[in-house]
Amino acid sequence: MLGRLTWAAIPFNEPLPLISMGVVLIVILAVLALVVIKGWVPYLWREWLTSVDHKRIGVMYMTLGLVMLLRGFADAIMMRTQQTIAIGDAQGYLPPDHYNQIFSAHGTIMIFFVAMPLVIGLMNFVVPLQLGARDVAFPTLNSVSFWLTAAGALLINVSLVVGNFARTSWWNYPPLSELAFSPDVGVDYYLWSLQISGIGTVLTGVNFVTTILKVRAPGMTYFRMPVFCWTALAANMLIVAAFPILTATFVMLLLDRYLGMHFFTNDGGGNPMMYPNLFWAWGHPEVYILILPAFGVYSEVVATFSGKALFSYRSMVLATLGICILSFMVWLHHFFTMGAGADVNAFFGMMSTLIAVPTGVKIFNWLFTMFRGRVVFTTPMLYAVGFMVTFVIGGLTGVLLAVPPVDFVLHNSAFLVAHFHNVIIGGVVFGALAGYNYWFPKAFGFTLDERLGKASFWCWLVGFYLAFTPLYVLGLKGMTRRLQHIPDPSWQPWLLVAEVGAIVIFAGILCQIAQLYVSIRGREQRRDLSGDPWNGRTLEWATASPPPAYNFAVLPQVESIDAFWHMKQAGRNAPAPSYVTIEMPRNSPVGFVIAFFAVVTGFALIWHIWWLVVLGFLAAVVMVLVAGWSDDREREVSAAEIAQIEQARLGPRQPAE
Repeated sequence: MLGRLTWAAIPFNEPLPLISMGVVLIVILAVLALVVIKGWVPYLWREWLTSVDHKRIGVMYMTLGLVMLLRGFADAIMMRTQQTIAIGDAQGYLPPDHYNQIFSAHGTIMIFFVAMPLVIGLMNFVVPLQLGARDVAFPTLNSVSFWLTAAGALLINVSLVVGNFARTSWWNYPPLSELAFSPDVGVDYYLWSLQISGIGTVLTGVNFVTTILKVRAPGMTYFRMPVFCWTALAANMLIVAAFPILTATFVMLLLDRYLGMHFFTNDGGGNPMMYPNLFWAWGHPEVYILILPAFGVYSEVVATFSGKALFSYRSMVLATLGICILSFMVWLHHFFTMGAGADVNAFFGMMSTLIAVPTGVKIFNWLFTMFRGRVVFTTPMLYAVGFMVTFVIGGLTGVLLAVPPVDFVLHNSAFLVAHFHNVIIGGVVFGALAGYNYWFPKAFGFTLDERLGKASFWCWLVGFYLAFTPLYVLGLKGMTRRLQHIPDPSWQPWLLVAEVGAIVIFAGILCQIAQLYVSIRGREQRRDLSGDPWNGRTLEWATASPPPAYNFAVLPQVESIDAFWHMKQAGRNAPAPSYVTIEMPRNSPVGFVIAFFAVVTGFALIWHIWWLVVLGFLAAVVMVLVAGWSDDREREVSAAEIAQIEQARLGPRQPAE
């Protein structure tokens, strides 16, 4: 009846998972109780859970990413503490089995459920506004995409309570991930969580490629689009091209595990090395799926807070597209040591070095934008400057690792761990936090506290260098990756410094929480009535903060790059034209309901509860068919209602003749 699911799946004999489970359940129950007691359930259902508004979906993506950041960071600090104390005869407090689960969950959560939701959330909120559009091309599909991502995140966290997680790292390489070596449900949690969220990500890619190519304001030609839109286009083209590779790879591994096939085993003609090739054919474009939108954030932030147009806009666009193409030509540098041969290694080494060139172009463009500008060091600008310094260091270590003989020595060392975090934290996380601080007043109508924002930045920056610079040294000293116990006591001083760095980063996270709390408490004093608190350059600043559901009462007419800046310079606050009725998509529960059944189906597949698999899958299909056949998909916002909203924001204005 319940397949492999028994009471033994709950870790009653392991205190740490039980404590974690108890804390998480208490927090969830407390939040649910607060929502019910305050009577917020109808509001949340109407305005958020069933919303298809790209702005609200963007906020929910960001919220998911920030919440999962806390979860992933908890894993990180547990691992860092274990390595700091488990030296010599001391064994630490994490058993090897539990450490390996935490290690695997940390990487999986940080890539798929922190970095991806943060960058997709920023794209969701900003891109339609910058394009001068009402919404994305497929609003309901956008809701489905988010809720499938949330469903995958939920399944990952269920493994805390029921069963266990994979012990295979976030790459999940065979043969360790094959049934013979991982017979429990850990790898199945990994595979089904990422399959479900991956479907949502592919749908997002299709949606945003279509939106950027087909849904733009009048006059918004390709070379008038803001750079953030270009980086979003490149990232989503990579999603559409790369994520099906990951999906197919996981399908083959699932067939190996569930039906005894041999895609990645030595038996039956399989090839274990095919998995790393396929995984990194997705995995290296994934790095640029994450970093390209962050590059777009920095471009917007640097131009705004330098008071200048971005230096050499066209070279920035061409560099973005160059990265998009080259990212598919470097995957084998992840396993130079696997015996592919000198010629193959040389090609991928040269390609890995070459991809640094368009990235270098971007760094110089940002520096020249700042040159002779009136630079204002707000919190977003500090993140941008901190990124430039940190990312250059990470890039240089990446070029070093792109040399095969060097990689032979450093590949399996802590040096590579430091390089990867140098790029992801210094690039993606700093970019997401810069975008969070930059667009927060547009999303909520009030600014964030600058003092706490800057304190958080300095904690992140200093903490990062303290946490990961020692790993470069330890890698050169011979410390390998994935160690639960440290055999060499001489490494302990460096690990203690890294532990201090993790604590400083935690202080930065606490500053962010305090910043949000203080800003909400004082929101009336921090209210932005102009819609343009930073003297911005692009179209998202041309509408109210927060924007109305329809974004723009009248679609803007774009005549140049930095369209809003030129409108302001030309003094175009002229009388508005007559308003017309606007058709907007209706709210829909389809995404939420499909995600619910996806969780049920995924859980049933993990535990081999086949009758529940059939019911959950059929329910999801029925929901898709019902939504597809529905004709009641749009609502009208009347011209009178629009006029009332706009007059409340702008005051009485005479319509144009």
